[in-house]
Amino acid sequence: MTRETQPKQLLHLVFGGELEDLDGITFRDLQKLDIIGIYPNYAEAHKAWKAAAQRTVDNAHMRYFIVHMHRLLDPEATD
Repeated sequence: MTRETQPKQLLHLVFGGELEDLDGITFRDLQKLDIIGIYPNYAEAHKAWKAAAQRTVDNAHMRYFIVHMHRLLDPEATD
């Protein structure tokens, strides 16, 4: 596969942690953030996010997020 035929990397970061309260996005302890990983596309990131969220379903304060890293790296690009 040549560079021209490879799909564009649309990197996504999946991470989570315990929130201080259910209405915000402030984490209780930044040292305890759960970094799941970086994925090459949204579909793979979503699978990882869903698995992590299901593992912690009993803790209402635990939240996982998907960050569209490719938008941060190249904010002018359209994906």
